[in-house]
Amino acid sequence: MASAVHRFSSIFSNVLQKTNWGLSAILATRNNKRNYFSYSKEISQPLNRDPCWVSAEQAVQCIKSGDTVFLSGAAATPIVLADAMAEYGKKSKLKDVMVCHMHTEGPASYAQPDCAGIFRSNSFFMAANVRKPVAEGRADSTPIFLQDIPLLFHKGIIKPDVSIVHVSPPDNHGFCSLGTSVDCVRAGLTYSKIIIAQVNECMPRTFGDGIIHQSHFDYAVRVNTPLPQHGGGKSSPEEEKIGQLIAENLIEDGATLQMGIGSIPDAVLAGLGGYKDLGIHTEMFSEGVIGLVEKGAVTNNNKPIHTGKIVSSFLIGTQRLYDFINNNPMILMKEVNYTNSTSIIRLHPKMTAINSCIEVDLTGQVVSDSIGTRMYSGFGGQVDFTRGAAEGLDGKGKPIIALQSMNNKTKESKIVPYIKQGAGVVTSRAHVHYIVTEHGIADLFGKTLRQRAYALINVAHPDHREKLEKTAFERLKTMPCP
Repeated sequence: MASAVHRFSSIFSNVLQKTNWGLSAILATRNNKRNYFSYSKEISQPLNRDPCWVSAEQAVQCIKSGDTVFLSGAAATPIVLADAMAEYGKKSKLKDVMVCHMHTEGPASYAQPDCAGIFRSNSFFMAANVRKPVAEGRADSTPIFLQDIPLLFHKGIIKPDVSIVHVSPPDNHGFCSLGTSVDCVRAGLTYSKIIIAQVNECMPRTFGDGIIHQSHFDYAVRVNTPLPQHGGGKSSPEEEKIGQLIAENLIEDGATLQMGIGSIPDAVLAGLGGYKDLGIHTEMFSEGVIGLVEKGAVTNNNKPIHTGKIVSSFLIGTQRLYDFINNNPMILMKEVNYTNSTSIIRLHPKMTAINSCIEVDLTGQVVSDSIGTRMYSGFGGQVDFTRGAAEGLDGKGKPIIALQSMNNKTKESKIVPYIKQGAGVVTSRAHVHYIVTEHGIADLFGKTLRQRAYALINVAHPDHREKLEKTAFERLKTMPCP
């Protein structure tokens, strides 16, 4: 009898393991498919699983009310999936889904009025597509240095339930590339519960930190759509003059450059063809760099780290730029907490950081993220590189703020006695060194307030100088002087 009981107990135990316990194991695996993450968060480590290849409409059905969704941005904005998410949210009557991201391209359909209450956008750096929603209170903006954005994920301030990213097709080993945007994407993916990938034949394959194995994708959607493009336009005469002043007076052979995209950076790059051994260490760069590489002006030979390589974190530009970076081992795409780390920037020889702004007051305060109370963009990497260049170990760094002296549409001076009410100072007057307009270069480092006012008035538009001098006296109780 005891023997029979023992046999029954053993059989029952085995059945129980195959049913209840086995079911629990299956459920645990489904709920934590990347279960080895208990000891490692490396997204380039292959796992013994395959992504579920589905349509965009099917992929976004994993999003629930109250979720936090992270989107990759710039040229890697997953527009097809973002639009599908917006449609699914409206159809399924989702509520309170936070969509966080850096600068994104496309219509930002999740931030439109018909998605109010369903989705709420939270920008770490604003693009034009969310300025109106933020101004109307339907979306949020988080002021933050570019280098600090990954900390939002590492510190658990942002906890993505779902990450939606844009990648290249897998190679024969199953590895995909984050392509044009590594920035904070890698950090977001590391902590995401579910990963949806927009796999695009048009996404360039890049080297560096942006490698992810396809086994980490829960859902994958195939597309074949061109990336968003910017740049390639002609600079204005004022912008060309600013570029000429910077190129001829502030950049030296062997300098390491940081600059973004836009007419002023393009104008600077256009004037550098005759230089030697320039290096690029930046958060982003434009098509203008390609010509300098072809001419031998950009060699990266003097860089103490990543010698011979252009280092960047994200890109948006022309198709020529995307073709240039595709499978190009000279291009190294790194996380933004590395590219924008002051301790890394300061190591580079003759670090020359060129950034733009909205307005500068007569004491040197720089407004870059807002027009009065209206949020316009974000902190970006301006302070990261301004401080990094100023701290250059060789003592030859040059932080530069470049802007046209006057708004061509409103005819208002961009050098002002007081910043607009509600505007935010991004770069403080203690950070500022060079201010460049089409009328000259103002070197403010070490200058008193009245010396700063004098230097800035001299590079202001001539139509506004008399008024600026008068208001400077009213503010400082003394005349500006050299």
